[in-house]
Amino acid sequence: MRLAIILTIFRKEILETLRDRRTLVFSFLLPILLYPVLSLSLAKVQQAHVEQQQAKLSHISAWGDVPKDLESWLRKTNFMVRVESGKDLPADLAREFPSLKPPPTERPAKKSRAPADATPTDDEPSLEPPPSPLVAAAQRLVLDRKADAILVVWPGFDQDLADGRRAILTIYYDSVRDESRQAQQRLSDALQEYRRDQVTRRERERGLPEGFATAISVREENLSQPKRQFGKVIGSMLPLLLIMLSASGGIYVTLDLTAGEKERNTMQTLLCAPVNPVEIIGGKFLAAWTVVLLSALANVASLAATFARLVAPVPDFNIPPLTYLLTFLALLPVTFTTTAIFLGVAVFARDLKDGQNFLTPVMLGITLPLALTSLPGIELTPALALAPLVNIALLIKGLFIGEAKPELIFLTLTSATLYAALALVLASRVFYRQHVLLGGSDSVREWVQRPEKSGGTPTPTFVLGAFGIVFVVVFYGSILLSEKHLVSALLAQQYGFFLLPALALAWFMRYSPRETFSLRRPHWRAVLGSVLVGLSAWAVAAGLVVRLLPPPDTMVKGMEKMLNLGDPNTSLLTIWLLVALTPGLCEEMFFRGLLLSGLKRWGRWPAIIVSAVLFGIAHGSLYRFLPTFLLGMLFGFIVWRSGSLLCTMIAHALNNGFITTVIHLQTKAGTSSMSEMTILPWSYTFAGLAVCLLGLWLVNSAPPATATATGE
Repeated sequence: MRLAIILTIFRKEILETLRDRRTLVFSFLLPILLYPVLSLSLAKVQQAHVEQQQAKLSHISAWGDVPKDLESWLRKTNFMVRVESGKDLPADLAREFPSLKPPPTERPAKKSRAPADATPTDDEPSLEPPPSPLVAAAQRLVLDRKADAILVVWPGFDQDLADGRRAILTIYYDSVRDESRQAQQRLSDALQEYRRDQVTRRERERGLPEGFATAISVREENLSQPKRQFGKVIGSMLPLLLIMLSASGGIYVTLDLTAGEKERNTMQTLLCAPVNPVEIIGGKFLAAWTVVLLSALANVASLAATFARLVAPVPDFNIPPLTYLLTFLALLPVTFTTTAIFLGVAVFARDLKDGQNFLTPVMLGITLPLALTSLPGIELTPALALAPLVNIALLIKGLFIGEAKPELIFLTLTSATLYAALALVLASRVFYRQHVLLGGSDSVREWVQRPEKSGGTPTPTFVLGAFGIVFVVVFYGSILLSEKHLVSALLAQQYGFFLLPALALAWFMRYSPRETFSLRRPHWRAVLGSVLVGLSAWAVAAGLVVRLLPPPDTMVKGMEKMLNLGDPNTSLLTIWLLVALTPGLCEEMFFRGLLLSGLKRWGRWPAIIVSAVLFGIAHGSLYRFLPTFLLGMLFGFIVWRSGSLLCTMIAHALNNGFITTVIHLQTKAGTSSMSEMTILPWSYTFAGLAVCLLGLWLVNSAPPATATATGE
């Protein structure tokens, strides 16, 4: 072995490596900048979260007779605690409360687990006795977040304190929730100060009978079950590991399918075959996604086996298989998204080394937001339900804690699926550039280049990508507009988020306005049928669909407020203009205009069904999805058969206007509310169904619409 030769080769290779600016950037500059930015960002987020928690007022529900001096002491020593006496104490417990006894100071030892071969008998006490009615009521109140903590002042507290005996208080809280744990700490600190004050007073006024030095015994009861506590621990680190390990399985396979083929000169051979780019990306994507999907399945299976072994010694504790199943289902859109992103980015690489340089920052960009989910207090909210990848991580965290709400699960999986579709759309656009597939370069200008010729309609890929972007903009824009007046928010959403994008995209891409937005003169029978459908569709939705998934009262009240524009005294004409005519114009231009015209290449029913699904998703609620999906199907059929968007605008406006008029008139009269009209009687339902079917028959039997002048 010749050292000189080794050094010569080393010098050659190191110089070639250092000449590569990408290697310098991704291997040296990026880590130098990344870790300080990451550390500072996480520190700032944590600091902001702590400050936000400290600024929150702790809501304490006090059960029992709270002495005046204790109540004033709590206000004096900790102004961040708000005590409400007797709030939410069930009536049956309130009657029995004077006879209740405080729990023993020493907890009874838990019965050890019986041997595996022991025969259970009815006399044996259960390992975990059911909680008392008072503890169960406190648990419901705290876990439902109606109070941060419960302070129980047991009967005889005043008398025991006056007689020099030990007076007992109990604090019930939830250690998993930060607000509850903070309330417990604040309350405990204040009570400790109160206890010391009582001890000092006793020592000053009298002798020292038994128990005098203790004065008050404060017990703290953690209402979190072992499953929730264990779920919090694993939920803080598990989502990051699951998504990272699942996504990393797709890096090498996508590199081999793109940059590897370029390096082996097999990509050119594939392009010479009688296949189109969509078929190429479809096959490559399915191959890569299969590998990533198997990786995700292996991760979840290994996770289940590991946790089963870890919790085996814990009595009566297990994680339901449904939790693991939901976790795997939540990972499906994540694996879909990451695979499409990796595939779309890796195809730009000239060789494997180039691909690694490209995908390293992509992987870092995926994992950095996920680090936020491990911070305490970060929970799945409607806003975070639309944050890419973060929403799935928080959903998995909520599944293991047991706090994943159906509404948020629906919103999270919906948004994650949209992101996955959008990522695949973008990846497919890359595969349409043959010079990129062959190793050339591309510019941003070419991606947003306006077509030279006008005419035609959008493609399914284009409208699905447009919907994904508009959906996210609508959701976050609605959050920003939530503090604005309801009228301003409604106008901004309808005209700014639906109508303007539809017109702007059609103008920029030079699509035919007549074909894209079905600008044709409808036959009078189609118009009449649309009127009948518009007057009866709400009855069909309320009488049939809503029965399957009744909305909660809070949502019904919110809808009633929106239909009245936040003020029962609003004029009916104003309500019609904003709640009926405006959505009839703006939403129809986007959904039955731009979207449906782009999906027509799939055929009638696939286009109508997909556009109806997107229409239901856009309303962002699990409980509104089925009714809006049904309306989307009806409106899609109308515009398809009539050939005119005017018909579906009429039906949409009348549907909104009719129900709005009924609610408005009954609210003014004070005779009823929307909650009483959510599910209609069967007689109204069948009558509305008959009218709706008649309207659809008229639309279906009408001659095709005629074209109008469009200025093309």
